[in-house]
Amino acid sequence: MTDFVLVAGAWLGAWAWDEVAVEMRAAGHDVHPLTLSGLAEKQKVPAPGQWTHVEDIVEAVEHLDLRDVVLVGHSYSGVPVGQAAVRIGDRLKRVVLVDANVAVDGDSFLSGWPSDEVRAAIVRNDGSWPPLTAADCAGQGLTDEQIARFVDGSTPHPGATLTEPAVMPRPLGEVPGTYVKCLLDGEEPWGAAAELLRSDRWELVNMDTGHWPMFSRPHDLARILHESVTAP
Repeated sequence: MTDFVLVAGAWLGAWAWDEVAVEMRAAGHDVHPLTLSGLAEKQKVPAPGQWTHVEDIVEAVEHLDLRDVVLVGHSYSGVPVGQAAVRIGDRLKRVVLVDANVAVDGDSFLSGWPSDEVRAAIVRNDGSWPPLTAADCAGQGLTDEQIARFVDGSTPHPGATLTEPAVMPRPLGEVPGTYVKCLLDGEEPWGAAAELLRSDRWELVNMDTGHWPMFSRPHDLARILHESVTAP
């Protein structure tokens, strides 16, 4: 039915989408979870920058010769996904941002929110943002088993990808999209996400769960992704 490219947020790789991918394929979609450079099975030295992650997504779409593709970005990956979306032209069908940061020209992932501690952590850890602990995941609708899976699978995140600015030849609001807000992580979109939703080409969908719905509510997230391209 539709090709979906799924890109998880900080510290995570393609594996984070395993349960969602099973549901999506059962619904008839072609699903392509993507691990960005420097993460999970693609850890490497030297660490990649922001533009490398954009290229990872664009190259995956072009290598697989995907048409009418839906790019799905969670959390951090909303920044490279947004940049890739405006680069792939008529290959794009839709963007879905899952509790994600929004790509804004000249802004980085760390722009617009208190990030001094993140920047200091990157310096302390030789240029990488260390993964969260189990305690950091409290209050996000995750079971102990889901938290353990998240923590055990996480790898340090390349710091340069968080601090380098996005390059957006045109605003993301010019392409069709869905923004999924996870309510345990804040009751409404803010900042660039709120501004994006002013576009008549974007819709808002709320989920009563935390910041990592691919772990906490994979069935419901798969349904939302399916409905993003099948609803009238």
